[in-house]
Amino acid sequence: MKEKVAIIGVGMCKFGELWERNLIDISLEAGMYAIFDAGVRGTDIDGMVIGNMSAGRFTGQEHLGAQAADIGGLGDLAAYSVEAACASGGAAVRQAYMAIKSGEHDVMLVIGSEKMSDVTQSEAMNTISVASDFEWEGMFGATFPALYAFMARRHMKEYGTTEEQLAKPTVKNHANAAHNEWAQFQRPVPIEVVMNSGLLADPLRVLHSAPITDGAAGLVICREELAKKYTDTPVYIESSEQRSDTLALHDRQSITTMNAVVSSTKAALNEAKLDLKDIDVFELHDSFSIGEIILTEDVGIAKKGEGGKALDEGITEIGGKFPVNTSGGLKARGHPIGATGVAQIVELALQLRGEADKRQVDGAEKGLAVNIGGTGATSVVHIIGR
Repeated sequence: MKEKVAIIGVGMCKFGELWERNLIDISLEAGMYAIFDAGVRGTDIDGMVIGNMSAGRFTGQEHLGAQAADIGGLGDLAAYSVEAACASGGAAVRQAYMAIKSGEHDVMLVIGSEKMSDVTQSEAMNTISVASDFEWEGMFGATFPALYAFMARRHMKEYGTTEEQLAKPTVKNHANAAHNEWAQFQRPVPIEVVMNSGLLADPLRVLHSAPITDGAAGLVICREELAKKYTDTPVYIESSEQRSDTLALHDRQSITTMNAVVSSTKAALNEAKLDLKDIDVFELHDSFSIGEIILTEDVGIAKKGEGGKALDEGITEIGGKFPVNTSGGLKARGHPIGATGVAQIVELALQLRGEADKRQVDGAEKGLAVNIGGTGATSVVHIIGR
């Protein structure tokens, strides 16, 4: 089907450690904001998808699709739950996109959510670790900081990436998040503070890593022909692609390239009939700062090995040639695992609607989001345009 899928409503709750709130509460808030923004009624929605990694381990509750439809008063509509580790949100958007493209649904609500602070830090890290190859990595003590540290150290050895360059995504993204009312951390961080923060796994430090976060984000999407019925400012999902790689880092040809990102980005650009130079703003998955550096290379913003150099030259800053993570990214906006992929699309939609306030990219017409699961075993790429 050639018809595009329109995004007609976006919504989020504020990200952070939301001690006094539960998962369904924050999910409903994000969903209702998106519904209000879209101007739809509950009876207009004929399906919903919720992206979440591990509500059972974090909160003790599964079966989230039916629960959200029930408590949200949406009736007996089809409600689906999607899990793809840290790419659960992006995968949820893709599932809803495909459902509308197929003609099965007309108007859908997409929610991404995670409530991570209800367990201890060690329990949270153990839960996150099952997104890697637990039998061959997690069982031997390879935490996510350790796995990304392997990637960082290898990148430094092969390409000369420096500790200062490793700190720069954090500095840039915190500066962007200072203008994002939904972000967990709304304050700048000097590079000296990043470089002197506590060591997690050499060379990665605390401020190279996304935090433990609670939060939810929502979208209302519909068939293109229905969009103008609800809004004068629709944006459109021009392509949606997903690819996979080996779960274990040690099985890959190179641990400094995420092949799933490379192939899914190429496929998304091809589907949208665009070149990378046509993209005005990017949301790239920066659960660790080395992740943003590698992704800038894998999507084509920088040549292989020159992601650090792109940061030095300001290419990925707001006002640069390829602005990356205007929202603050996972590092500063926060990383409630199941919500991240949806929150990326919310940011791009706001940018394309000209509603991103002080973090606005002038004249933004096309945006690209990369949401990865694990250390890159899943990659979901969306391109949206107006």
